[in-house]
Amino acid sequence: MLSLFVFDLDGTLVDSRRDIAQSANAVLEQCGCTPHSEEAIGGMVGDGAAELIARAFAAAGAAAPSDALERFLRVYNTRLVRFTRPYDGIPELLDALCARGTLAVLTNKPLGATRSILDELGLAPYFGERVLGGDGPHPRKPDAAGLTALISSAGVTPEHTLMVGDSVVDFRTARRAGAQACMARYGFGFHDFPMAELGEADRVIDRPLDLLATL
Repeated sequence: MLSLFVFDLDGTLVDSRRDIAQSANAVLEQCGCTPHSEEAIGGMVGDGAAELIARAFAAAGAAAPSDALERFLRVYNTRLVRFTRPYDGIPELLDALCARGTLAVLTNKPLGATRSILDELGLAPYFGERVLGGDGPHPRKPDAAGLTALISSAGVTPEHTLMVGDSVVDFRTARRAGAQACMARYGFGFHDFPMAELGEADRVIDRPLDLLATL
């Protein structure tokens, strides 16, 4: 029986695509570059802010300035929840899962921004201190160290752990840690997911509450 549920943040718990895209595009425009569509920026998310902004400049055919990441974070940190909201059904899902086990967050987003979003959207109480960001003591996903640390601190085994995410980064993190995986097809990171890599025990959901039916 599953007893630890670990969630990705962007594209899994919250729809943050517009705030991220508008922040990245603001930096591009500051540098004289043409902005990208919200969908295009969403497809660049998943490996942390540094990779996101590097991809945005590369896609614009321009070299990123040395302070591109700092510029992006300055803009984004002023608008973390301007449009960002939990996906429909997330609070109800977390309420139900609390009765079944322990909940945690593992994201490549910086920890400060992650905690601010969880606090502002009323999701923080579900996770307590069990939140790891991409600037913490462990390498970013798909390295499994962060997930392994959460598993250890919860006192469970990988076999009793479910990693819920929307991108191949999350899927491969689960695989490397020996945990089960649930892919959120509704998330903006799922667009190029390699379906052939899924195994019989892996889950794919179209809405957050669909997860309950798979348990």
